[in-house]
Amino acid sequence: MNWKEEKNRLSAEVKFVDFKQAFAFMAAVALAAEQMNHHPEWSNVYNRVSIHLSTHDAGNTVTEKDRKLADAISEIYRTFRSA
Repeated sequence: MNWKEEKNRLSAEVKFVDFKQAFAFMAAVALAAEQMNHHPEWSNVYNRVSIHLSTHDAGNTVTEKDRKLADAISEIYRTFRSA
């Protein structure tokens, strides 16, 4: 998973086989994000998921919270790619 840091946020876009797999990925990410109490800004169109991370409480900049969530999301994505 390739994260880009620009415009004070971390961003990535991933593609899946179909909508069902994209939605399952989003559900897994949602559980991790809730556990970390840090939630992504994201969108889904069919088999693509776009994710943007920044910390609103820190003036909409990238913080360690964003990097940790990005790492967790990348790990979840790896489990989907290896399945």
